[in-house]
Amino acid sequence: MKKALLSLGLLLMSFALAQYPDQPITYVVPWSPGGGTDTTSRTVATFLQEELGQPVNVVNRTGGGGVVGHLATASADADGYTIGAVTVEITMMHWTGLTDLTFESYTPLALLVNNNAAVTVRADAPWDTLDELVAYIRENPGELQASGTSLGGIWDLARIGFLDSAGLPADAMPWVPSQGAAPAFQELLAGGVDVVTAALAEANTLRQAGEVKVLGVMADERLESFPDVPTLAEQGYDWSIGGWVSLAAPAGVSDEVVDTLAAAIDATMTNPEFLERMGTAGLNIQYVPTSDIAAFMTEQNETMGALLEAAGVIQ
Repeated sequence: MKKALLSLGLLLMSFALAQYPDQPITYVVPWSPGGGTDTTSRTVATFLQEELGQPVNVVNRTGGGGVVGHLATASADADGYTIGAVTVEITMMHWTGLTDLTFESYTPLALLVNNNAAVTVRADAPWDTLDELVAYIRENPGELQASGTSLGGIWDLARIGFLDSAGLPADAMPWVPSQGAAPAFQELLAGGVDVVTAALAEANTLRQAGEVKVLGVMADERLESFPDVPTLAEQGYDWSIGGWVSLAAPAGVSDEVVDTLAAAIDATMTNPEFLERMGTAGLNIQYVPTSDIAAFMTEQNETMGALLEAAGVIQ
């Protein structure tokens, strides 16, 4: 009888796994609606639900400089019904003491995009080149303020690196923390800040509308989607950096669930319609599949720790 019950239990477990997913999936985004992470996640979710046959509902959980949303994914049940956007900040926040979370708090599934930072100002700003902006900062240290994400986040590091490449200290253009790029751009338009150093892709809509101008992109070469935007290096500033977005589940998710999600992600990331939609949004796809994502995370964790130390953010 015991053997029969055990066999029945194993059969039921196998059936349950084979049926995954049989209910809606929650997709947690740790940053505000309208930014690059949110746009990427909502686009991915649309295609994932077609592949998985269940609704994939995006929920924005902001706060704590990204900690709230990242924690929501990490602390969810490891059953595959909560997944989340895990951004480059996961390789930064623990170095700065903001949280104990690391990339090892998750089951990483794939890298989705990697978007280079840019120097963006209002369309009516008096600076039309990086040299003009740098000259103003040099003559008026501390007057201009920049924003883009949390204090010590990736776009803050972009600011620090840009200033350093111009021979300026970090406090020459102080940082105003925000819950992501979208609210930072709102502050820019409202006059609350003067510069945003978030991703060029996140400035795309406002740039097309003529509300902002981009003075340079922090990339090694001009981006294919933005061939008219010069790099910092072209203008004499040796600095490049990008912010990536990955997809992950809580640590401990079963191999069967991971395999199902990995197949759906691979089908999404190679779907021509998906690629076209992401390209139209100006988002720079950098697909690293499930098999390779852990190695990528490990390398990024070491790199960001070194960058933060070099920038003086951590001692």
